[in-house]
Amino acid sequence: MNRKVFLAGATGAIGRALAPLLVEGGYTVFGTTRRAERAAELEKLGVVPVLVDVFDAPALHHAVERIGPASVIHQLTDLPAGLPPEKMAQAVAPNARIRDEGTRNLIAAAVAAGATKLVAQSIAWAWREGAMPYRETQPLDTEATGARRVTVDGVVSLERQVLEAPLTGTVLRYGQLYGPGTGTDEPRGASPVHVEAAAWAARLALERSPGGIFNITEETGVVSAQKAARELGWSPAMRGSLPDAAR
Repeated sequence: MNRKVFLAGATGAIGRALAPLLVEGGYTVFGTTRRAERAAELEKLGVVPVLVDVFDAPALHHAVERIGPASVIHQLTDLPAGLPPEKMAQAVAPNARIRDEGTRNLIAAAVAAGATKLVAQSIAWAWREGAMPYRETQPLDTEATGARRVTVDGVVSLERQVLEAPLTGTVLRYGQLYGPGTGTDEPRGASPVHVEAAAWAARLALERSPGGIFNITEETGVVSAQKAARELGWSPAMRGSLPDAAR
């Protein structure tokens, strides 16, 4: 049985929390980074480093085809460390490019390599204003303007590509992250989620998802994550190497 996972964005906040969960689950994890100096960090997590840029389509295609993973997990973002407000405005366009062009390149490489599953990171605050709690079937804010429009367009592109790809595609709409590597240890935003719980959602999606969209947030009354609880067995209380319920 092929237990190879290609983890794009392995050095990001969720990637660093997810990699040990995958290794513990018996997967052989190949994690990407654009910076050679981060290879040692990945090796300490039990990950095989893959030095590649998602925008270099031929190199990405070669890397994924050489590995031949059964599954691909897309945790790529282009955001400043710690998400400082003064730098976030400049990150909007590069991050949207990751969601659009980066996702397109990653899916093409995954399909060419024979992967059968794809799990991708999205966000749980791109909704069109409406009745709360927001559920997966409610529309996104495609009539937004300015920087928000750029963000929403990137989200729409990513989600459409993942769901229309010729493999089992799952979109995880994460709330605002907190915890190690996120820049804050306390919940923030209208629909927060701890980074370790977010990582657990990716592993559970890999193992249990039939495809589709899942909200991954704490229950604050703004966004509903009941579908993830019901179909994936996910809980926002999950931390560390085991869910709290299994300790």
